[in-house]
Amino acid sequence: MQNAIDFNGFIQVAIIVRDIEKAAKEWCELFDAPMPKIREYNATADNDITYRGKKAIYGLKLASIDARDRGFIIELHEPTGGESTFQEFLDKHGQGVHHLGFEAGGRRDAIIGELEEKGYEMRTIGLYPGSSWTIVDSEDKLGVNLNIKPKR
Repeated sequence: MQNAIDFNGFIQVAIIVRDIEKAAKEWCELFDAPMPKIREYNATADNDITYRGKKAIYGLKLASIDARDRGFIIELHEPTGGESTFQEFLDKHGQGVHHLGFEAGGRRDAIIGELEEKGYEMRTIGLYPGSSWTIVDSEDKLGVNLNIKPKR
Protein backbone atom coordinates (compact mmCIF):
# COMPACT_ATOMS: atom_id res chain seq x y z
CA MET A 1 0.00 0.00 0.00
CA GLN A 2 1.22 3.47 -0.81
CA ASN A 3 -0.37 4.69 2.45
CA ALA A 4 0.54 1.81 4.73
CA ILE A 5 -0.76 1.74 8.30
CA ASP A 6 2.05 2.59 10.69
CA PHE A 7 2.55 0.07 13.52
CA ASN A 8 3.49 3.01 15.76
CA GLY A 9 -0.13 4.14 15.44
CA PHE A 10 -1.47 1.02 17.21
CA ILE A 11 -3.71 2.23 20.03
CA GLN A 12 -6.47 -0.29 20.72
CA VAL A 13 -7.76 -3.84 20.96
CA ALA A 14 -11.57 -4.01 20.96
CA ILE A 15 -13.28 -7.14 22.23
CA ILE A 16 -16.94 -8.09 21.96
CA VAL A 17 -18.29 -9.67 25.15
CA ARG A 18 -21.63 -10.97 26.40
CA ASP A 19 -21.18 -9.75 30.01
CA ILE A 20 -19.15 -6.56 30.22
CA GLU A 21 -19.07 -6.37 34.02
CA LYS A 22 -17.60 -9.87 34.29
CA ALA A 23 -15.15 -9.34 31.42
CA ALA A 24 -13.95 -5.97 32.74
CA LYS A 25 -13.32 -7.47 36.18
CA GLU A 26 -11.28 -10.33 34.69
CA TRP A 27 -9.22 -8.05 32.43
CA CYS A 28 -8.51 -5.62 35.27
CA GLU A 29 -7.36 -8.42 37.54
CA LEU A 30 -5.13 -9.77 34.76
CA PHE A 31 -3.47 -6.37 34.18
CA ASP A 32 -3.72 -5.10 37.76
CA ALA A 33 -5.59 -2.13 36.34
CA PRO A 34 -8.36 -0.05 37.93
CA MET A 35 -11.93 -0.99 37.05
CA PRO A 36 -13.17 1.36 34.32
CA LYS A 37 -16.50 3.11 34.27
CA ILE A 38 -18.96 1.15 32.16
CA ARG A 39 -20.81 3.55 29.88
CA GLU A 40 -24.19 2.59 28.49
CA TYR A 41 -25.63 4.02 25.30
CA ASN A 42 -29.30 3.46 24.53
CA ALA A 43 -30.53 2.51 21.07
CA THR A 44 -31.33 5.96 19.76
CA ALA A 45 -30.84 7.48 16.33
CA ASP A 46 -27.49 9.22 15.97
CA ASN A 47 -26.88 11.19 12.79
CA ASP A 48 -23.12 10.94 13.40
CA ILE A 49 -22.91 7.12 13.15
CA THR A 50 -23.61 4.92 10.13
CA TYR A 51 -23.65 1.15 9.88
CA ARG A 52 -23.34 -0.38 6.42
CA GLY A 53 -24.27 2.95 4.84
CA LYS A 54 -27.41 3.62 6.91
CA LYS A 55 -28.03 5.63 10.06
CA ALA A 56 -27.08 3.41 13.01
CA ILE A 57 -29.55 2.81 15.83
CA TYR A 58 -28.16 0.47 18.46
CA GLY A 59 -27.47 0.08 22.15
CA LEU A 60 -24.05 -0.61 23.61
CA LYS A 61 -22.21 -0.96 26.88
CA LEU A 62 -18.59 0.19 26.60
CA ALA A 63 -15.62 0.03 28.95
CA SER A 64 -12.08 1.21 28.22
CA ILE A 65 -9.28 -0.36 30.23
CA ASP A 66 -6.46 2.13 30.15
CA ALA A 67 -3.18 0.39 29.40
CA ARG A 68 -1.60 3.41 27.69
CA ASP A 69 1.48 2.97 29.83
CA ARG A 70 1.73 -0.31 27.93
CA GLY A 71 1.00 1.49 24.66
CA PHE A 72 -2.70 0.78 24.07
CA ILE A 73 -6.20 0.48 25.52
CA ILE A 74 -8.52 -2.50 25.70
CA GLU A 75 -12.08 -1.64 24.79
CA LEU A 76 -14.85 -3.99 25.80
CA HIS A 77 -18.14 -3.80 23.88
CA GLU A 78 -21.41 -5.47 24.89
CA PRO A 79 -24.14 -4.94 22.27
CA THR A 80 -27.55 -4.34 23.86
CA GLY A 81 -29.89 -4.13 20.87
CA GLY A 82 -30.24 -2.93 17.31
CA GLU A 83 -28.13 -3.51 14.23
CA SER A 84 -24.45 -2.65 14.63
CA THR A 85 -21.01 -3.88 13.73
CA PHE A 86 -20.75 -5.15 17.32
CA GLN A 87 -24.00 -7.16 17.20
CA GLU A 88 -23.08 -8.49 13.74
CA PHE A 89 -19.78 -9.77 15.11
CA LEU A 90 -21.39 -11.33 18.21
CA ASP A 91 -24.02 -13.09 16.09
CA LYS A 92 -21.43 -14.40 13.63
CA HIS A 93 -18.51 -15.26 15.94
CA GLY A 94 -19.57 -14.99 19.57
CA GLN A 95 -17.13 -13.26 21.91
CA GLY A 96 -13.77 -12.25 20.50
CA VAL A 97 -11.51 -9.56 19.10
CA HIS A 98 -13.63 -7.28 16.92
CA HIS A 99 -10.99 -4.81 15.79
CA LEU A 100 -7.52 -3.42 16.18
CA GLY A 101 -7.39 0.35 16.33
CA PHE A 102 -4.79 2.55 14.67
CA GLU A 103 -4.28 6.28 14.81
CA ALA A 104 -3.33 7.49 11.34
CA GLY A 105 -3.22 11.27 11.81
CA GLY A 106 -3.59 13.29 8.64
CA ARG A 107 -3.16 10.16 6.50
CA ARG A 108 -6.51 8.74 7.65
CA ASP A 109 -8.48 9.72 4.52
CA ALA A 110 -5.73 8.49 2.17
CA ILE A 111 -5.58 5.14 4.00
CA ILE A 112 -9.38 4.76 3.92
CA GLY A 113 -9.44 5.65 0.21
CA GLU A 114 -6.77 3.12 -0.61
CA LEU A 115 -8.52 0.41 1.41
CA GLU A 116 -11.77 1.12 -0.46
CA GLU A 117 -9.89 0.84 -3.77
CA LYS A 118 -8.64 -2.58 -2.61
CA GLY A 119 -12.26 -3.69 -2.05
CA TYR A 120 -12.61 -3.18 1.70
CA GLU A 121 -15.99 -1.83 2.82
CA MET A 122 -16.35 0.78 5.51
CA ARG A 123 -18.64 -1.03 7.96
CA THR A 124 -19.20 1.78 10.46
CA ILE A 125 -18.29 5.46 10.43
CA GLY A 126 -18.69 7.51 13.59
CA LEU A 127 -18.05 11.16 14.30
CA TYR A 128 -17.52 12.69 17.72
CA PRO A 129 -16.15 16.05 18.88
CA GLY A 130 -12.59 16.42 17.68
CA SER A 131 -12.22 13.09 15.90
CA SER A 132 -13.86 10.13 14.16
CA TRP A 133 -13.65 6.36 13.87
CA THR A 134 -14.06 4.06 10.89
CA ILE A 135 -14.51 0.31 11.20
CA VAL A 136 -13.08 -1.32 8.10
CA ASP A 137 -14.76 -4.64 7.23
CA SER A 138 -11.62 -6.77 7.01
CA GLU A 139 -12.62 -9.93 8.90
CA ASP A 140 -12.59 -12.19 5.83
CA LYS A 141 -9.20 -10.98 4.57
CA LEU A 142 -7.35 -10.21 7.83
CA GLY A 143 -9.22 -12.22 10.46
CA VAL A 144 -10.10 -9.02 12.34
CA ASN A 145 -11.63 -5.63 11.54
CA LEU A 146 -9.62 -2.42 11.61
CA ASN A 147 -10.49 0.88 13.25
CA ILE A 148 -8.77 3.77 11.52
CA LYS A 149 -8.82 7.06 13.45
CA PRO A 150 -7.21 10.37 12.69
CA LYS A 151 -6.34 10.84 16.38
CA ARG A 152 -7.29 9.62 19.88
